[in-house]
Amino acid sequence: MRVARNFCLAILRGEYAQAYALLAPEVRTGLTPARFQEVAQPLHEQGKRFGPTIDLYKLGVRIGDTDDSRFFYAFMFRSDTTAKVPKVQMDVTFRDSAATQVLSFTLIPAPQRTSPAVAPRSN
Repeated sequence: MRVARNFCLAILRGEYAQAYALLAPEVRTGLTPARFQEVAQPLHEQGKRFGPTIDLYKLGVRIGDTDDSRFFYAFMFRSDTTAKVPKVQMDVTFRDSAATQVLSFTLIPAPQRTSPAVAPRSN
């Protein structure tokens, strides 16, 4: 959980290089630092709106359409804790529970920009 939290917090502080370094090598290969900053900008903007403090909302495993599974952590802004469902949820995905590098991230349901290297959450 520490890597996922540090990843989100770095983006919220606008420390994109620090967050970029936490991405898995195969993600960095397909995603330039400039494009990463562009993709991460909506999370940074949400932090300006809701405040920089986040809490773990849920964690688990998602099974994709091809039966592949990914371990995820979902965070919400602390200022949003009184809501039944958070207005903004930050999902950070890893290859498995032992992974220490971010495979993907997304905002739900906040508007976002996606690239093939940073895939949106699959249902």
